[in-house]
Amino acid sequence: MKKIIGLTGGIATGKSAVTSILRALGFVVIDADAVVHELQEPGGKLYQAIVREFGPGFFDASGNLNREKLASLVFQNEEAYERLSKLQNQIIRKELERRRSEEIKNSEQSFFMDIPLLLEEHYEALFDEVWLVTVPEEIQMKRLMARSNLTEEEARERINRQMPMSEKLLKADVILDNSTTLSDLKLQVLLQLKQL
Repeated sequence: MKKIIGLTGGIATGKSAVTSILRALGFVVIDADAVVHELQEPGGKLYQAIVREFGPGFFDASGNLNREKLASLVFQNEEAYERLSKLQNQIIRKELERRRSEEIKNSEQSFFMDIPLLLEEHYEALFDEVWLVTVPEEIQMKRLMARSNLTEEEARERINRQMPMSEKLLKADVILDNSTTLSDLKLQVLLQLKQL
C-alpha cells in the first residue's frame, strides 16, 4: 500500500543519513530544508519576506541570505526567533503541502517528507506514519558541536529550541536509533520498509 511518511528527529540526530539510505533505495524524499533554501533564494517568497522583516543586513553582496548571521540572531533573541518562525511557517507549509499533493498525483509508491520541525509545527495530519530518528542527547550535542562548530552552550541552546526528544518519542509511529553504526541504521530502515 502506498504511504506518505513524515521523517523527523532532533537537530544532528541523523535525518540526512536516513534520507540518503531511502534515496539510494529509490524512494522519493521531499526535503523541507532544501525547499526552505529554494524559497530563500533571491526572488523567492521567503527571501522577500525576510528582507521586509529583518532588512538587507542579512544578505551578502550577491544578494544571498547569510544563514549563519540570521541563525545567530534568532537563536540568541527570543523575539526575533518568534518573528522569523511566524513569517516562515505559513509560506513553508503552503509549499510543502503543494509538493506533497504533486507527489501523490505523480507517484505510484510510498514517499517520504523530511521535516525537522514536523511535530513542533503539527504536520502529523499530512502523514500515514511518522518516523523519528533519535540519539542520546550527549551524542547529539557532540555531533552538533562538531558539525556546526558551536560551543556547548550554543549547541544546547539550539537543541532546547526543539521539542524534547522524550515528547517526540511519544508521538512517533516508528523509532530509528542512530546511536551506533550506519549499517545498523540501514538495517532498521530496511526492516521498516518491509512492513510498508
